[in-house]
Amino acid sequence: MSHKVAIIGATGNVGREILNVLAERNFPVSEVVALASSRSQGREVSFGEDDVLKVQNLDNYDFKGTDIVLASAGGKVSEAFAPKAAAAGAIVIDNSSHFRMDADVPLVVPEVNPDALAGYKKRGIIANPNCSTIQMVVALKPLHDTATIKRIVVSTYQSVSGAGKEAMDELFNQTRGLFANDIPSREVFAKQISFNVIPQIDVFLKNGDTKEEWKMQEETKKIMGNDIAVTATCVRVPVFVGHSESVNIELEKPLTPEKARDVLRKAPGVVVVDKQDPETGFITPIEIAGDDPVYVSRIRPDESVENGLNMWVVADNLRKGAATNAVQIAELLAEKHL
Repeated sequence: MSHKVAIIGATGNVGREILNVLAERNFPVSEVVALASSRSQGREVSFGEDDVLKVQNLDNYDFKGTDIVLASAGGKVSEAFAPKAAAAGAIVIDNSSHFRMDADVPLVVPEVNPDALAGYKKRGIIANPNCSTIQMVVALKPLHDTATIKRIVVSTYQSVSGAGKEAMDELFNQTRGLFANDIPSREVFAKQISFNVIPQIDVFLKNGDTKEEWKMQEETKKIMGNDIAVTATCVRVPVFVGHSESVNIELEKPLTPEKARDVLRKAPGVVVVDKQDPETGFITPIEIAGDDPVYVSRIRPDESVENGLNMWVVADNLRKGAATNAVQIAELLAEKHL
């Protein structure tokens, strides 16, 4: 059976990637509709190698007859249009943070908690987790099932594409300008991002965490269980695409690095590249841009605690961290629920 699919935010980084992934994975579509704000109405976006779609105005689009909506235009847009689409009979897969902590909206990573998907019937909405949360839980769920994770300490190194096209342009323009002795201009980031790192993503909360750090902590618990203690430090780095994470876990049971590698090699969506070799022994973000798997490297013991492990986790934040995960959810819907 084929399905009518609408993409909200089709002209953005994630929206364009969703169109690519739908085509690459041969999702069964009868029709694909590209939606964006009135400013983008009439623009063209690609769907696969041969098809070009004219962008329609989201404000006056009638969702009746649409089966699945993939939304990636930000929280305010999702707040306004996701319930409207669901009321018209569509199932909404939302990439924003707006619905993630709603008790009636499942937060789904298909490799981790596919059974949670059934909860979409309450509101007709499914939430896609934060990009950094997705790649971390894909890597950690197999280890949790094997030896039970008690505590997670994660530091992220997040690319500028997570902040949108304007952020990518700012990194490019600042880098080029510095070589031409121009003073770097700042519009997206509070501090210079070129040749720098910024230990703040999203707004600060009262306890000193940023909202991005809060998202990782609370989303991980919703997906994997409230018994896991999580703390995060999220940093923006001058990389265009691909998030990296230094992850430390404390387990209830012993788990050797050798056993952890074996478990992860058998896990869906995970690729292990882990040798003590400076050229081929680990993965960096520039090497995996455009890929869907979560890559795990540098698995080693944390000898400061009992049953501790360290690892390095890398994924394309526009693919598995957003578009691919959303399309995988749609595939599960089509296979088991529609």
